[in-house]
Amino acid sequence: MNHFDLKAAFNSLQKQMSLKLTTNRQLVSHAPSMGDVTEESWRSWLQEYLPKRYCVSKAFVVDHNGFMSQQIDLVIHDRQYSPFVWTVNGMDHIPAESVYAVFEVKQNFDKKTLEYAGEKIKSVRLLTRTNAPVYHADGCIQEPREHFNIIGGILSLDSTWSEAFGEPFINTIDSLDFRSHIDIGCVLDKGGFNIHYNVDADNIREISTPEEALIYFFLKLLSRLQKLGTVPAIDIEKYARALESM
Repeated sequence: MNHFDLKAAFNSLQKQMSLKLTTNRQLVSHAPSMGDVTEESWRSWLQEYLPKRYCVSKAFVVDHNGFMSQQIDLVIHDRQYSPFVWTVNGMDHIPAESVYAVFEVKQNFDKKTLEYAGEKIKSVRLLTRTNAPVYHADGCIQEPREHFNIIGGILSLDSTWSEAFGEPFINTIDSLDFRSHIDIGCVLDKGGFNIHYNVDADNIREISTPEEALIYFFLKLLSRLQKLGTVPAIDIEKYARALESM
């Protein structure tokens, strides 16, 4: 039987993404443009490698009450079961029910960017999500599923801390309120991280090596997405109440 070197394949992907993001930072000197290029690099990379059931966008997230999140750099949302995404003045607006995960994208990783990312994530988790029964062709009705906790994360190229995941990182992560929790992230030059929060015990923080930062992050993200399953069905009637005819 022939042998396929999975480790070498994953390392190759890591190097490609790192080179792409590093080159973008070197070539684009204007700060706002650099941020836009970096965000698009992460979005296009995830869209290429995530299963096709997921869509990756920069967007605002909205609910049926008309409330809206802050602008989110990277939203992973449902492609198959979402009946609508509104585009207003060139910016997507995605119903909260369709969202699996949200990420803040930064050039550098530090206390300020972690706290800022937490606020962005919180603005999405505070939105109200509907859930409706699912009607099958055979006449069976599946009861509405419970809402899962939307994954929150941060993506960056480097860290301003000498030790990216040392005490300052731990203190900042542990100080975030539960709606601002950052579950997963990648500092491309330092490592990937995956956090499990515990109410009655210490949080579990898993950190990768710098050499495997991107692949570690990607595989942990895939695992988290798999465990979420499918997004709840949207209660269309509640959104339709915005119309005078309804």
